[in-house]
Amino acid sequence: MSPLLEVENLTVAFRQDGQRMLAVKGVSFTVDRGETVALVGESGSGKSVTALSTVSLLGETAEVGGNVRFNGDEMVGASDARLRRVRGNDISFIFQEPMTSLNPLHTIEKQLGESLALHQGVTSDTARARILELLNRVGIREPEKRLSAYPHQLSGGQRQRVMIAMALANKPDILIADEPTTALDVTIQAQILELLAELKSDEDMGMLFITHDLGIVRRIADKVCVMKDGEIVEAGPTSEIFDNPQHPYTKMLLAAEATGMPDPVPEGAEEIASTDHLKVWFPITAGLLRRTVDHVKAVNDASIRVRAGETLGIVGESGSGKTTLALAIMRLIASEGGITFCGKDVRKYSTRGLRALRADMQIVFQDPFGSLSPRMTCQQIIAEGLSIHKVDPHRAPRELVAEAMRETGLDPAAMDRYPHEFSGGQRQRIAIARAMVLRPKLLVLDEPTSALDMTVQVQIVDLLRDLQTKYGLAYLFISHDLKVVRAMSHRVMVMKQGDVMESGLAEDVFLRPQTEYTRQLIAAAG
Repeated sequence: MSPLLEVENLTVAFRQDGQRMLAVKGVSFTVDRGETVALVGESGSGKSVTALSTVSLLGETAEVGGNVRFNGDEMVGASDARLRRVRGNDISFIFQEPMTSLNPLHTIEKQLGESLALHQGVTSDTARARILELLNRVGIREPEKRLSAYPHQLSGGQRQRVMIAMALANKPDILIADEPTTALDVTIQAQILELLAELKSDEDMGMLFITHDLGIVRRIADKVCVMKDGEIVEAGPTSEIFDNPQHPYTKMLLAAEATGMPDPVPEGAEEIASTDHLKVWFPITAGLLRRTVDHVKAVNDASIRVRAGETLGIVGESGSGKTTLALAIMRLIASEGGITFCGKDVRKYSTRGLRALRADMQIVFQDPFGSLSPRMTCQQIIAEGLSIHKVDPHRAPRELVAEAMRETGLDPAAMDRYPHEFSGGQRQRIAIARAMVLRPKLLVLDEPTSALDMTVQVQIVDLLRDLQTKYGLAYLFISHDLKVVRAMSHRVMVMKQGDVMESGLAEDVFLRPQTEYTRQLIAAAG
């Protein structure tokens, strides 16, 4: 019996400004019905380009060669009418970031209804019944209440479930999932993977699963194709690839996991930041006079201590209050309760007074591409805070920037480039350099590694630990990746829906968790 999807000697090149760049080089693999094949590799390896080429979704600048056969029919060079019948009908996609894949102006019902109307001609009450059935199938609770919701009114996990419902709406033969769990919490990630495996089995679909996370591959894939620089360097059954990898690149990927521990906190280290029964409640108003009728209880009764050279890891699912707590400590949002920074009660400071402290408390965000201005060079981005805070005014800004770049593993010769000219890992290093050039005492790291490849994650963790040891930095490390938290943290605090579930030494929390919720998080992380 012939495979459901057969890719043979696929090549993809892009033409831009008169130049031809080869992105995929002679790739071959098959996907059978009821089988999951994983394409694994780092960013830029050609995984997503390979997947998009199966139904010619690469645009006019792409030149595709080789063969892609679906159910025996050739897709390369197929007519637009044929491709339209296959796309979303026989072959469906789930993308990495549902917030950008879903239309923010349309309700969930309208978006699912459009797919049913386009491919099956189903409308009105019949469509609504099918939509409710799909939402139920993917685990959306009380789906009737979600029909009129917009994407921003759903959690990350709910949005991804809606994307899966859209992909399943027309009962496809093949599901292509492109990094569908990267931005999700560990518990939600485990639920989505379990759901996908269950749906594949029930519907007897083939699945092409694209990821850089080998931990996920082991749980979901039957076969693995490891990609590097547009080529498949190793392929085979999942158990063989994991138990007996042959290619050096595969071995490197398998070994790429944040391990080790931070250096011990120095004796008598100064307390940098602390909170005393901190509370952050956001009012919910209603009526003509906008009276407060309730509160969103983002943080309840959080008391923390973090010393120089110490990392407090803050873990929990989306909406647990992790980032809100950090922003409150930095006085970027209003709160109740005590906040002390370097022995000073920061609640008493005016906005002008706080400005003098800002150089000592810095933050690095999850998505470096979103947090760096595309209109500024690397040098301008890193140097911006120097002029604002008057740091080391006797030295030339370019000299200070070059020093910060060297410390964070960047080549100072690249300081006049723009963010889009750097890789994801390099952009995160720029964000760290922007904070470090001010020589802060406290650094808030808000999911700084979750958008990065595993090999780059390891590099960033090593960099952060080295910088902490060298400068005695205090870190608030916010993450849903428990392996990274364990490698970075001296102490760990677990949050759920604004409440602190437990807190203690990292070793105690990971090896002897006290609450069922913490045990669930650790189990979901595998």
